[in-house]
Order: sequence, then structure tokens, then C-alpha cells
Amino acid sequence: MRHPENIPTSASFSRDHIQTVGNIFVKDARIECRSVDVFYGEKHAIQDVSLDVGRNEVIALIGPSGCGKSTFLRCLNRMNDTIPGCRVSGEIKLDGQDIYAEGLDVVPLRAQVGMVFQKPNPFPKSIFENVAYGPRIHGLASNKLELEEIVEKSLRRAGLWEEVKDYLRHPGTGLSGGQQQRLCIARTIAVNPEVILMDEPCSALDPIATAKIEQLMDDLREHYTIAIVTHSMQQAARVSQRTAYFHLGKLIEVGETAQIFTDPRHQLTEDYITGRFG
Repeated sequence: MRHPENIPTSASFSRDHIQTVGNIFVKDARIECRSVDVFYGEKHAIQDVSLDVGRNEVIALIGPSGCGKSTFLRCLNRMNDTIPGCRVSGEIKLDGQDIYAEGLDVVPLRAQVGMVFQKPNPFPKSIFENVAYGPRIHGLASNKLELEEIVEKSLRRAGLWEEVKDYLRHPGTGLSGGQQQRLCIARTIAVNPEVILMDEPCSALDPIATAKIEQLMDDLREHYTIAIVTHSMQQAARVSQRTAYFHLGKLIEVGETAQIFTDPRHQLTEDYITGRFG
């Protein structure tokens, strides 16, 4: 184990003299975060986090419960705006545009940066209407045929079309848990996002459904940038190209996933990976 103070770093923390190990920068970044802080009232939940998210990659955010990884994920499409008393500072850019710029409309932003939540949350509508809702309100289809094409394409990309094509008028809530989560992914991609955020998308699913979602993430990476929060280190190792380890609101280490899990360079990362805490 090399000591972090002997390794070149790309970001540093003033608090407790902890430095981020690894390169926060990536070539052809889709999202650039610099010196991001998040406060819930007086609680400093995210402390001076800088991190790039690359184009067509899956980046996994891991760490103990309460370390801030979900809070950081919600910064990327301004979902923290919905939490009373939450304050975000620093800079987050999507394709060079500051998403916290004054006057920016968060509605199209959340179409560009879609989110899949921990628990499947289909609308109390038909399977078809679950997927058609977003394109309809965003004006992405000029007629019924175009809307039907968007729905089919989205369900195909979500790996769900063959299972539901004969039941499109049936309630989405009648599907199994894994099918509901893939329906939510289809609903997300139906509005042509550029980035997909996933917050523990498999935590409520059985192993078979989890495997389908993981395969889907690998397929979707060809078209989208994906950031996933997961408590499962095995899942992070299977689905991501890069992994970022968070601890007590700080980004401790970021790097290629294989390196993080086989040769972590920070003692805190190694302690978590080897199960000494977390």
C-alpha cells in the first residue's frame, strides 16, 4: 500500500488534510464537476468534490451508507433543488454548460439527465402511456405513429419489448419488479437523454432481474453516459469502467475500476474494499 501523500493528485481537501487519489479528469468529459459542496442546513454533506464523468462510460459511486454518494448523484440533474434547506455550491457543467446558471430551466435539464431510482416507480398508467408520457409533454412526436415508434424503440433499448409488446395497454404496475425497473429505464430514455443517473437501481430486485439490468447498462453505454450509485462492490466491478469512492462526504479515490478493486491506493479505499468497515 502506497501512502496517498506520495501520489500525485488532481484535487485536494482542506479538511483533515485528506487528498483525492487518482485523476479526476477524463478525456472527452460529458460532465465536469469542480469544488462541489452540498449543505443540508448546517450539515456539510458533500465537501469540495471535483470529478469528471466521461462520454459513453459507466462510472460507479461507492462508499458506506451516508457517505454522500446519492447526494452527489442528485447534484448532476439538480434533484437536490427539491429538498428544503439544501444548498449546492461549486461548478457542474454538462457539455460545457453550467447547469446551475441563473435562469436555467430545470425541466429540459432533467430530460437531458434522466434518473432511475432505487425503487421502481412506474406511473399508474398503461405500459404504453408510461413511456409515451415524456415524449408527449416535451413535444418529441408530431403524430401518433411517431409516438408509437418512440415507445417501441425505448422499450427495445430497455430490453422489454418482447415481453410486453402484446400487453401495452395493461397497467405498468402489473409487471414484475425487474420489468417495472426496465420500464422506468425505457421511460427515461424515451425523452432522448444524454446522461442516465441510477441510484441503487437493483437493490429491490432479485438476482435474475439484477443481471438483466446490469446487461442493459452495458448495452446502453453505447448511446449514453451512465453514473450509478451502488452498495454492491460486485456490481460496481461488473458494470463500470471507472469507480469513485466516497467517505464522509469526500471523494477519496477515483480510477479505473479494475485498479480500484485490485490495487486501491488510499488506505480508506482499501479498508472499505476489504470489508474492514462499511
